[in-house]
Amino acid sequence: MPVLCVALLGFAALLPAQVRTAKLAMPSNIEVKPDIVYATYGDKQAFGPIAANLAATGVAAACIEYRVLPDVKFPDPVYDTKAAVRWMRAEGKKYGISSDAIGAIGGSAGGHAGVSSCVQAVAAMAPVVDFAGRMMETLFSDRPELATKLAPVTYVDKDSSPILLIHSTADKAVPIQQSEEMLARCKKAGVPAKMITVGGEAPHGFWMQPQWAADTVKQSAEFFHSVLDKLATGI
Repeated sequence: MPVLCVALLGFAALLPAQVRTAKLAMPSNIEVKPDIVYATYGDKQAFGPIAANLAATGVAAACIEYRVLPDVKFPDPVYDTKAAVRWMRAEGKKYGISSDAIGAIGGSAGGHAGVSSCVQAVAAMAPVVDFAGRMMETLFSDRPELATKLAPVTYVDKDSSPILLIHSTADKAVPIQQSEEMLARCKKAGVPAKMITVGGEAPHGFWMQPQWAADTVKQSAEFFHSVLDKLATGI
């Protein structure tokens, strides 16, 4: 299925005078489309191919920008992601997007942002979900309560969104135990959750590498369609 268009859109963040942008890749030949928000840090242009490949499977995919610590304070990065989701819910109908079928996908810090969003489905690659242990000592030694508040595992309950976790067994930046903990918390709460491990020497950012990118998109697209298609029933 070809991609209809890729357009540069804007949405307002919550802080005054702050504007973030989103690159939207649209599928064609589908009347009502589920939407995926791809949380990116850095140059969102680099994530264009992932958005386009997701759009080719029949979902609209928006690459958004968000701010990160320590440039800003918590919870500003989460506010940026939530602002993008609100924009999609409010404006998506113009593009044939179902406001009741929105997912989030991201890797590393983007995975954290995605898990922290109020959406119907989440795919997270190597996400940071808990700042306990070494991470707390390094980042939050003077404010341990902030580490708990910032950790997505703190908020897992029966109403949390279905989640797909994808993590490399060789990840040296974010240990695979982060995804394993999220999986365990979700299952305990009764939340639909699945974890895919990437073997071999896959690096931390494997989803951006040609050897693993196609499989990551395929696995994520299958997951999103399994959850979101039944929700995108009308506009």
